[in-house]
Amino acid sequence: MLIPNVSKLPKHSKVDKAKIDPNAIPNEFKNLLQEQVGTPQGERPIQLSVHAAKRLKERNLEMDNAEFFKLRSAFKKLQEKGGQDSLVITDKAAYIVDVANNKVVTAIDKENIAENVFTKIDSTVLV
Repeated sequence: MLIPNVSKLPKHSKVDKAKIDPNAIPNEFKNLLQEQVGTPQGERPIQLSVHAAKRLKERNLEMDNAEFFKLRSAFKKLQEKGGQDSLVITDKAAYIVDVANNKVVTAIDKENIAENVFTKIDSTVLV
């Protein structure tokens, strides 16, 4: 029977938690995430209102990457054209958005779009 030669590992020194900058790690992660997702530094992220999050959940709508990028593209177009309160229609859903605040206000699934009346919107974009 062959017995391997096992030796002790050198002792590890303890990390002094007082020397760690708590803001450094989140910023590094945030920068890496922005780099990977492709969100430019000056661009504000798209926010979901509490109401929109509730509607997405109730209507079983998922915000996948494709849908997110469509919304981001729509926000850019609307900002360029001066949209304020707008309707964004994708192949999955329709969204009422507050362009100035980069916020999705509500969401309607594709099956129920025809049943709704959209008021107080100044622009519409299909993406």
